[in-house]
Amino acid sequence: MSALAVVFLVLAVVILWGGLIASVLYLRARPERSSFPPGGEDDEREDTPIIARDT
Repeated sequence: MSALAVVFLVLAVVILWGGLIASVLYLRARPERSSFPPGGEDDEREDTPIIARDT
């Protein structure tokens, strides 16, 4: 491998693993939203049955 290929390999590894580590640290600091806007839990699709079509 040439020196340029090694540099790009190291750069790609740093970007990928760095992004993973940054995501883990971000989720560790702010794990999950505790409050949601009103009306987000209701799903009206449960009231209507699945339409059966003869194909």
